[in-house]
Amino acid sequence: MGVNHYENFPVASLLLPPRFRHPVGQIYRFAREADDIADEGDASDAARLAQLERLREGLRAIERGTVPQISGFTELAAVIRDYHLPVDLFVNLLSAFTQDVTTKSYADFPQLLDYCRRSANPVGSLLLKIFDGASEQNLRWSDAICTALQLINFWQDVELDYAKGRIYLPRDEMDRCGVTESNIAEKRCDDAWRALIGFQIERTRKLMLFGAPLGHGLPGRIGLEIRATVHGGLRILEKLERARCDMFRNRPTLEWHDWPVILARAL
Repeated sequence: MGVNHYENFPVASLLLPPRFRHPVGQIYRFAREADDIADEGDASDAARLAQLERLREGLRAIERGTVPQISGFTELAAVIRDYHLPVDLFVNLLSAFTQDVTTKSYADFPQLLDYCRRSANPVGSLLLKIFDGASEQNLRWSDAICTALQLINFWQDVELDYAKGRIYLPRDEMDRCGVTESNIAEKRCDDAWRALIGFQIERTRKLMLFGAPLGHGLPGRIGLEIRATVHGGLRILEKLERARCDMFRNRPTLEWHDWPVILARAL
């Protein structure tokens, strides 16, 4: 997976039973490629929006029972058909990526949660559909995990997102802690910055732990995959804490030596 919004989702994809790897891979491929349209390269905003609209039209064509001439859509259409996946979940992803092009900051946490509801949560819902585990309770847990993973990626990538003109930290919470854009521009990790990021870490951890029972509610290797994903996200939060909230000089990522710890906790 790429290093953008979906970096933290497939942290344990090799644990999945082989029969699920292709459909799951198609979901991630679509999400990654659409995300790259919004994020990568030097295209104009108008060009990015036009490409995303083309994907949206392609999804609606699949919904109508036809396969558009778009790279990768033949396989995606087959997965949608075979697993009876709601096309609207893919459309929600596109709405979030469209928002990335047009919206550069968020006034408060509810606004950020609404973005996560569309940028991250659909992935978990689609996976549960594939796993035949989309109960109401499982979907609530999945939403919590997916939102937490999205937030973790934001806290990892404050500097990278700022370079693209975006700030995902809630503006009202920045103001409350006495943090301004200059903290990011100057990579200044003072007490105000540590208070702000420390609060984000703790809230994100609580959200992840709320969703963690999903890993025990799904069977076998699927449950193990979910537990490893949860502990991978928690591990990144631990690293950010150890770095004293300085993701500018110590961007937390999962390294080879983290996997024994993650798998031990998952087991």
